[in-house]
Amino acid sequence: MSSSIAPSYNHATNNSPPALQYDDNELHRYVTDDGPSHSKAPVDRGVIPPQPALIPLRKADMQPSYAQDLGSGTVTHGFYGSMMTGIGACIGAFYKSVDPGLVQVNVCSEDIRMVDVKIQLTTVPPQTVQTKDNVSVIVDSVISWHIVSPYRAAFGINNLTMALVERAQTTLRQVVGGRVLQSVISDREGLAQEVAEIIETTAEKWGVSIESILLKDINFSVELQQSLSSAATQKRIGESKVIAARAEVDAAKLMRQAADILASPAAMQIRQLEALQAMARTSGSKGTLCSDASDEDLSHRAAACGASAEAVTA
Repeated sequence: MSSSIAPSYNHATNNSPPALQYDDNELHRYVTDDGPSHSKAPVDRGVIPPQPALIPLRKADMQPSYAQDLGSGTVTHGFYGSMMTGIGACIGAFYKSVDPGLVQVNVCSEDIRMVDVKIQLTTVPPQTVQTKDNVSVIVDSVISWHIVSPYRAAFGINNLTMALVERAQTTLRQVVGGRVLQSVISDREGLAQEVAEIIETTAEKWGVSIESILLKDINFSVELQQSLSSAATQKRIGESKVIAARAEVDAAKLMRQAADILASPAAMQIRQLEALQAMARTSGSKGTLCSDASDEDLSHRAAACGASAEAVTA
C-alpha cells in the first residue's frame, strides 16, 4: 500500500509556487456594474491588487425565511396531541403507550401498533329505510369521529371502522322508522343529532368520540317523486282557484253596490243625460227616447245637453 505526500513549499526557498496574478480591470468588471473601457491598461503582474469591499444585500432583496425552531421540549399540542400514538405490546399483551419518535423495541417479543387519533370521515353506505307512514326512502350519510382512547380502540374491538358503520346503519333505521316522511325531510339536523347521541353511548366503550353525523342525501322512488310532485301541483291549483273565487266574490259585491247606487232617481237622470250627450255627438243620426217625464222636462234636458232629440212619451 503506497501513500503519497503532497509537497510542501517554503516561501523562503525557491520551491514556493508562483504568486497569483490578477487583472485589476477584469476584477472590477465582474464585481461592479460599471465596467471598464474597451482599452486595457497595462497590468502589473508582480503585485496582488487589494480586494474591493463587497456591498451586502439589502433585506428587501433577500428571500423571506419561514424557518423556526420551537424546541422539542416547549411544543404543546392541542386536544388531539401529536395526531399519532404508538401502542406497545409484548407477546400480544399491552404494556405501554408511546409518543411519536424513537422508541426502543425488542424485535423478538415486542411490537408497536400505530393508532391515528386525527379526525376521520367514514361514509355510511346508502340504505333503504321505511318511515312510520310506510314510505321507503334511501338515506346516505357520513360519520365524523376520532379516537380518544388508543388502548380501547386497539385492544377493545377488532374492526373499529366497520363497527361504527354497522352501528350507524342500525341507528338510522331505528330513528327514521319512528318518523313520518315530512319530519324526515324537514328536520334533517334534528334527525342527525338524535342518531349521533345514540351512537355516542356505544362509541365511548370503543375509545371513540363522535364529532357529528351528516345526512348527505335522502332519495325516493320514482313513483313517490311523481306522487309528491302531483300533490304539490294540485295544492298550487287549489290555492289559485280559491284566490279566483275570492276575486269573483269581491267583484260581485262591487257590482251590487254599483247597482244600488244606480237604482236611485238621480243616478238614472245622470245616465239619461249621458245618453243624450252621446246621441248629440253623432251627426245625422236620429234616436227615440222613451221616458215617463213630461215634454217640458225633456225639452229642458235636451237644451241642457245642447242637442236636438225627438221625444215620444209612451
